[in-house]
Amino acid sequence: MAKLIDTKGKKIIALNKRAGHEYYLEERLEAGLQLQGWEVKSLREGRAQITDSYVIFKGDEAFILGMNITPLPNVPSHIHPTPDRTRKLLLHKKEMNYLMGCKDRKGFTIVATALYWKRNKAKLEVALGKGKKLHDKRASDKDHDWERQKQRLMREKG
Repeated sequence: MAKLIDTKGKKIIALNKRAGHEYYLEERLEAGLQLQGWEVKSLREGRAQITDSYVIFKGDEAFILGMNITPLPNVPSHIHPTPDRTRKLLLHKKEMNYLMGCKDRKGFTIVATALYWKRNKAKLEVALGKGKKLHDKRASDKDHDWERQKQRLMREKG
């Protein structure tokens, strides 16, 4: 599977485009992931999905749920891969306290927006999101369609 390259030189593994539709995304943070060997090999092949993933806190640690990493067919038989296991996020203490405070006090949800490689390390971009109502989703869809139509008109005239 071909990997996309971002403008900042990051190799993107997976994007969560649905997060922008479902939530108002406020602030974005970068977190590391605690992975097993077979998971790293699968990520190199681009076998990850983060559309339904979100972050929870247990004690003073952060975990991501709903992230699916499909194992490669040549995983050794002594390893029993679980594609949707809960994975630990590696964050600084200040970042973790900030996220916990926003989640508790302000009613934010913490969703994964992108999974990418940065200097040979898998990084996860998480964002603080507030849920959109149905009429907000309709308005953003309408704006998005208008932007697309403007681009089409400009191409036809030029």
